[in-house]
Amino acid sequence: MLNLPFKVIKPALHALDPEKAHMVTMSALKNGLHPTFKAINDPRLQVTLWNRNFPNPVGLAAGFDKNAEAIEAILKMGFGFTEVGTVTPKSQDGNPRPRVFRDPINEAVINRMGFPNKGLDVFKANVMTYFKKANRPHGIVGLNIGMNKDQTEPANDYCALIESLGQLADYFTINISSPNTPGLRNLQQRDNLLALIGRIHEQRAKSCDQDDPPPILIKLAPDLDETQQNEIAQTVIEAGVDGLVLTNTTLERPDYLSTGFKDEMGGLSGMPVRDKSTQIIGNFYKLTHGRMPIIGIGGISNGADAYEKIKAGASLIQLYSALVYHGPELAVKICKDLLDLLEKDGFDHISKAVGTAHKL
Repeated sequence: MLNLPFKVIKPALHALDPEKAHMVTMSALKNGLHPTFKAINDPRLQVTLWNRNFPNPVGLAAGFDKNAEAIEAILKMGFGFTEVGTVTPKSQDGNPRPRVFRDPINEAVINRMGFPNKGLDVFKANVMTYFKKANRPHGIVGLNIGMNKDQTEPANDYCALIESLGQLADYFTINISSPNTPGLRNLQQRDNLLALIGRIHEQRAKSCDQDDPPPILIKLAPDLDETQQNEIAQTVIEAGVDGLVLTNTTLERPDYLSTGFKDEMGGLSGMPVRDKSTQIIGNFYKLTHGRMPIIGIGGISNGADAYEKIKAGASLIQLYSALVYHGPELAVKICKDLLDLLEKDGFDHISKAVGTAHKL
């Protein structure tokens, strides 16, 4: 299995239910039955943000490694960083199965998972085990945190997670944009968001290293109209948020999606959300005057897609759904593509390309 190319393994994986296929993949990663790829070590792709050094700008998005079980294996596939979670304080099963669906023709995925995870204690133990490893791969580890479905005071859950994990996080992503937890997206409203970030900052001051505290990023939905985008941009600046993750999955259903697939409830990801995500990235880059770092995500399946996000305003990018269709070598391929694109445009560093689609 270690030496088999993805195109050989893919038919067997795709013959399985999508969630079952993911479980098989995670089992292989946890047990060392995974390919490794020599990471692209090129100074032109190294990114420094929030006093953190990212070996390259290509990361794996939250949702893949919900319980932080495969950090080492993921970074050994050539990713510059990985974002583990979403974790909630208490373990929860999520929504009923089936809850993940593929549309291979359009390289799309719909999920309505609902934050299934084993809870804080298991998650923390796994992260601690990774950081205790000798000779672990170079790469940044972000922690994506969320609220339990039955929580009526969301800030309590986010603060409990920061209190427990504050010494372990390279950065925190506050997930307030999954469409699969009732009421979660209401936290994107100005007053709710200001109150939440205020509580989170108070907790960070108590629980984290004050000489180098983990940055706080907010993950937003792509289903925001112009008024909402303007309001949120001003709110995150006012609240002192350190960065944005743009974007989560969408509730929209383009007409061209395959019959049956497009009728499933949940968040749509993959190629159909690519252009929408890029537009949101560009809007927030302009609304925040290019001063707030952005991690771009949504429909990235090659270097050109990644570069488009970077030119729109993303300093880093993440992928997930594309792995389902293109396999574990994708991070290295994207890095190689980015080097070619930088050379073509005459940039000597990836940071020079950020936001070049706009004139601020």
